[in-house]
Amino acid sequence: EGEIVEQVHAARESSAGIIINPAAYTHTSVAILDALNTFEGPVIEVHISNVHKRESFRHHSYVSFRADAVIAGCGVEGYALAMRRMASLLAD
Repeated sequence: EGEIVEQVHAARESSAGIIINPAAYTHTSVAILDALNTFEGPVIEVHISNVHKRESFRHHSYVSFRADAVIAGCGVEGYALAMRRMASLLAD
């Protein structure tokens, strides 16, 4: 978790947007949400599986409070979709 927070803070200096798969931290990490809230660019949350078909505790995401888009259940193709959406967000 700490490493992800550090990467988000580093992205403030070098990145226009963030695509993040917070995995199990999705449901538990206020620290990652706080770090993302300091980032000014777009944020896209990606999950390989459809989290809404899984255990009920996985239906809540702290990261979604900050995310400009959420992609779930598309397998690894979700990352390519996230890249396309990020390009669109940055072009606006």
